[in-house]
Amino acid sequence: MQPKLSTTTLFQPETIYTSTATSQVEVFKEIAQKLYQRNLVTASFVNNLIDREIHYPTGMDLSVISSHYPNIAIPHTECEFVKTRRIIPVKLINPLTFHSMIAPASTLEVHFLFMILNDDPEGQVNVLAQIMDFISQTPSDQLEHFFKLTTPNEIYQFLNQNF
Repeated sequence: MQPKLSTTTLFQPETIYTSTATSQVEVFKEIAQKLYQRNLVTASFVNNLIDREIHYPTGMDLSVISSHYPNIAIPHTECEFVKTRRIIPVKLINPLTFHSMIAPASTLEVHFLFMILNDDPEGQVNVLAQIMDFISQTPSDQLEHFFKLTTPNEIYQFLNQNF
């Protein structure tokens, strides 16, 4: 098993976003363009991200942990379309519809994305596990506060202190 990556490795202030997108494809294109401009992903990243989400949905129903938590999604794609290892948090101002990771025929209204960028084929599960540990081990009142944050700086500060 690979060692846990540090918060400073996984999160960078310049790649934490809020989005007013009104569809899944729109938010993927918006964020992918920003990541491409920073040379963190390839030009093919966005198309592969969209395609992978269709075939392998990433929506997660967090009500099984707490009815006070919003649903999230953890979109990602294969390592050949990524040039780094990072988690890209995206606060969605408008909830977006995603299909459930567990029950792909079901849809969820998602309020937050943890987009995984991973250039290491062996490391995807490790990064996903760290996100799940953050959600399951952060005290519920703190996590509720986190999901209500609306600026990239606030989100970064919280993750830097609590992830």
